Amino acid sequence: MKKSEKNENTGGRPMAEEKNTENNSGLGATGNFIHSYIQEDLKGELNKIHTRFPPEPNGYLHIGHAKSICLNFGLANLYGGKCNLRFDDTNPTKEDVEYVESIQEDVKWLGFDWEDRLFYASGYFDKYYEVALKLIQEGKAFVDELSAEEMREYRGTLSTPGKESPYRNRSVEENLDLFERMKAGEFPDGSKTLRAKIDMASPNINMRDPVLYRISHSTHHTTGDKWCIYPMYDFAHPLEDAIEGITHSICTMEFEDHRPLYDWVVREAGYTVNPPRQIEFARLGMTNTVMSKRKLRALVENGLVDGWDDPRMPTICGFRRRGYSPESIRKFIDKIGYTTYDALNEFALLESAVREDLNARAIRVSAVINPVKLIITNYPEGQVEELEAINNPEDPEAGSHTIEFSRELWMEREDFMEDAPKKYFRMTPGQEVRLKNAYIVKCTGCKKDENGEITEVYCEYDPNTRSGMPDANRKVKGTLHWVSCAHCQKAEVRLYDRLWKVENPRDELAAIREEKNCSPLEAMKEIINPNSLEIRKNCYVEKFVATLPKLSYLQFQRIGYFNIDSESTPDNLVFNRTVGLKDTWSKINK
Repeated sequence: MKKSEKNENTGGRPMAEEKNTENNSGLGATGNFIHSYIQEDLKGELNKIHTRFPPEPNGYLHIGHAKSICLNFGLANLYGGKCNLRFDDTNPTKEDVEYVESIQEDVKWLGFDWEDRLFYASGYFDKYYEVALKLIQEGKAFVDELSAEEMREYRGTLSTPGKESPYRNRSVEENLDLFERMKAGEFPDGSKTLRAKIDMASPNINMRDPVLYRISHSTHHTTGDKWCIYPMYDFAHPLEDAIEGITHSICTMEFEDHRPLYDWVVREAGYTVNPPRQIEFARLGMTNTVMSKRKLRALVENGLVDGWDDPRMPTICGFRRRGYSPESIRKFIDKIGYTTYDALNEFALLESAVREDLNARAIRVSAVINPVKLIITNYPEGQVEELEAINNPEDPEAGSHTIEFSRELWMEREDFMEDAPKKYFRMTPGQEVRLKNAYIVKCTGCKKDENGEITEVYCEYDPNTRSGMPDANRKVKGTLHWVSCAHCQKAEVRLYDRLWKVENPRDELAAIREEKNCSPLEAMKEIINPNSLEIRKNCYVEKFVATLPKLSYLQFQRIGYFNIDSESTPDNLVFNRTVGLKDTWSKINK
């Protein structure tokens, strides 16, 4: 097909493949295809834009939803328009108030405000019903009694046209009567549907008399038992957009073939002046990540993770608990941009964004996660010094805090080697290193237990090497972190890594199931990363950390970025590793 040609299956607009995808800029740049469409529309009668973020409250939002949130709210902000938050709650069997509340929390946390424009699809149930009656009266909808299986048989295939239902030519009066009785609850679930009367020979299967209403005797989280018929998404969604005055209905690529039906519903409902325009973009794909709600729910329900906010989950609440900042997620989404073609973005790109952001905001603290005792043999017993520790060298306004120094310290076991190679610049007998914020010390030896494990390391300090003293600037090649044994707190540290050990778990899961004919759960267990969580109980942090609020952003010096877990208490400190200081995963998995 030439670019100048139109495609009737998409309502006369170009197919997605024909759109401008050359510019993969983020929202901050105005060169991508979505901006081009909006700018074109604003040249005509349209003088504002109005978008919406319309999640179904049937689960927790994940980072794929964050892409849509940033796009819809970002477009509104950029063009001086508005963005609604709307719950597409037309399926009462899967929806819950819990999800409604969590979605609002996540959108706010990402930094967006819907002001007074919080809507529910269920708030328009009466309006949907009126439109349905209008379509029946105009001979454009009918009550069908085909089963779901029969309907699939009648629908045809991509290469063969469908067959008309034997109930298609009922009179208007009969259809009105049956539809009223459906609403009154006379018929059981699945026994009848309301279908649009469009074209069973359409090359677009979505236009082959799609279902508009189904029967479901279910209690709804906002309307209770008022309704026992509920609109289908493809019928409700375009009406919601039209009712709210949405100008640009931004959705993901799987709805591209639904666009003619979207336009049909809007048009037949009578919204012909500046109708909403559907624009599709590619959903977010990311390595070592699964974003199917069904698979994520399986992980939770089968105990493979610790709930929806497990820091290994790709949910927004999971990223929040792990220590990701909203700014880092928005930065990542801006970097990958918006296109119409699928791409598998590197998880490392997200980690790079969070490192960049946390470097500017995280408080530097000392923590030892694999401790061994360091004794400064020539330091006076009982003496304690208070030393200044800079909170963030990237932010002069962040100030400083005090850290205690004493004769006995905890240091990292990995920072000592009894018989070290030539270019080892950490603690080894005969070699000098600097203790961060304190003195230069020289290692003098170590003590081992009966199994040969090192239990203590010994050194001597130079009292003239503290900051401001004569030898403070003496050059040494290594600087180590530490905490004072008598002035620290024990802590639990959780070292998180990627949940999946394969790059494309979605495709891998499908391949395993096909090869072994096994359940989704069994397939998942084969490719879950067994090292995705390591818990270390006997860690030590400087006591200053206990004064900080939960979810505070921290850098454990020389180790990585961490945050204080939501379940942490001053007496039982728990920290989650957000990301290491460097990308080690890509090196390990080459």
